[in-house]
Amino acid sequence: MQASPDGALVAVLSGTAKGTTVRIPGEAGGLVKIGKAPDNDLVLPDDTVSRYHLTISRVPDGLLVKDLGSTNGVRIGGAKIKEAIVDPGAVIRAGEVELAVRLELQGAEVPPSNADRFGLALGQSVAMRRIFGLLERIAPTMATVLLTGETGTGKDVLARSIHAASPRANEAFEVVDCGAVTHTLIESELFGHERGAFTGAVAARAGAFERAQGGTIFLDEVGELPLELQPKLLRVLEAKEFRRVGGNKTLTADVRVVAATTRDLPREVERGKFREDLYFRLAVVPIPVPPLRSRPEDIPVLAKKILDLSTGDGVLRIPDETLIALRAHDWPGNVREMRNVLERAAYLARANGEEELRLVGLPAPRRSQAPGADPFQFDAQSSYRDTRAKFDTLFEKKYVTWLLQRHSGNVSAAAREAQMDRKHLSDLAKKHGIAGRD
Repeated sequence: MQASPDGALVAVLSGTAKGTTVRIPGEAGGLVKIGKAPDNDLVLPDDTVSRYHLTISRVPDGLLVKDLGSTNGVRIGGAKIKEAIVDPGAVIRAGEVELAVRLELQGAEVPPSNADRFGLALGQSVAMRRIFGLLERIAPTMATVLLTGETGTGKDVLARSIHAASPRANEAFEVVDCGAVTHTLIESELFGHERGAFTGAVAARAGAFERAQGGTIFLDEVGELPLELQPKLLRVLEAKEFRRVGGNKTLTADVRVVAATTRDLPREVERGKFREDLYFRLAVVPIPVPPLRSRPEDIPVLAKKILDLSTGDGVLRIPDETLIALRAHDWPGNVREMRNVLERAAYLARANGEEELRLVGLPAPRRSQAPGADPFQFDAQSSYRDTRAKFDTLFEKKYVTWLLQRHSGNVSAAAREAQMDRKHLSDLAKKHGIAGRD
């Protein structure tokens, strides 16, 4: 089957074939046949599914879902349909099996945007313009977006830009940092509580889902969400309803969800730390945001924007030698670290009456640890979350490098030794720019 140029695919959310995906061919009229019979493109061996249950095809208006006269019908949003046009993010029920239409950037042939910005986000690299090209199509829909990547790469800026480019731009944009709220209060933060629901609840309070009604909720660091609370978030995504803590009234959640995480959620699913069904619901459009060190061509435009915002007068000029130094640094803290460095340098330059930006105190590059040295060197200016994310990334890169070197780059052999999925190892190697072969 031909690849989908926009990354459109159908993912099975429940039933015997849960986790299976199939891409929708990219050409006009491209078709996916779904049913129990073995000659379907997507085989669902479940009792409630007919031999030839439905098709999903490309038409000028989008993706057409068509019931093939199945016994138990096709439903979208609870309504039984014969034919319907759907957008990415739609959940389709074939009998009792749920399917989701997703877009996946990895492996897709998404053409880069002609623009070097998307809302507040800037980038002239091909990697960022590919993300902009996808978001230009996705932002106007209700599709749930999952932004992944290292800390400081600008996931929050992309989330705000998605909201600003959506039909909900004039409605509320609520942010919940799942890693910054204590486990005992996160449920109240999300769903609100009634008076007397717990000690200290002296008055009723609306949660983020209630405050974001009609708008967008941004779940930052969603990978930190406690396991026991994940089913409640899943219910909101599935049923579009929730209850306040201590309340009996069911409230409707007319909210678009954008989530972000520095964690590798597929790996967290394997470890039992994150629910697989919740991951599928969040990753309708999974977008990995590349680290700054892999896109140095974005540094000049980002540096100029940061200076314009910090000084406001555009007087400071960035000389070529400063740009060379900026591009040579590996920026483990990504754009957030570069912003801190540039703002500090700008303050010093203005205090000295200079018109050119000279970097003072550029962070030293990371060096290999000497034998016996403590590998954990902490920075008092970094939060607990950012520090942990940095060391998680360092461990991941070092381990994958070591593992592949042991097997001369053979991904399959390395995955067998590590007892991990071969595709997952291949994705990690690509993420960190490590050469491997199948």
